[in-house]
Amino acid sequence: MIHDEQYDLGLQLRRDMFGLAGADEQVDSTDEWDDKLQDLVTRHVFGDIWQRAGLDARTRSLVTVAMLVATNRSHEVGIHLRGALSNGVTPEELRELMLHASVYCGIPAAVDGIRAARAAVDERTTVGGQA
Repeated sequence: MIHDEQYDLGLQLRRDMFGLAGADEQVDSTDEWDDKLQDLVTRHVFGDIWQRAGLDARTRSLVTVAMLVATNRSHEVGIHLRGALSNGVTPEELRELMLHASVYCGIPAAVDGIRAARAAVDERTTVGGQA
């Protein structure tokens, strides 16, 4: 992988949002199956799209979590809930997002989202002392 400014910006944002496990460890553990995908995610998703000025990181996190809940991407929901908390989204806002999702995405999607949000908030409270 070629490291340039865009890649470095993306990796730093991943560190800020997801910690070392969601950034350096994820990138370092890639192999020939997913190295190109991790480069795409780091460089283009987090180094380009997430860097744009049109939405702040907090708003992007809310939008991302909502879209992942709507498309039933439970693994990614959990990851991005942790990122949302890092970007300043509150547990109360996450609860409201999941209630809102129940109307537009269905009760099962909201239930899965609530479970993931509860786990992310509990993890953050246990590790960092606050949500």
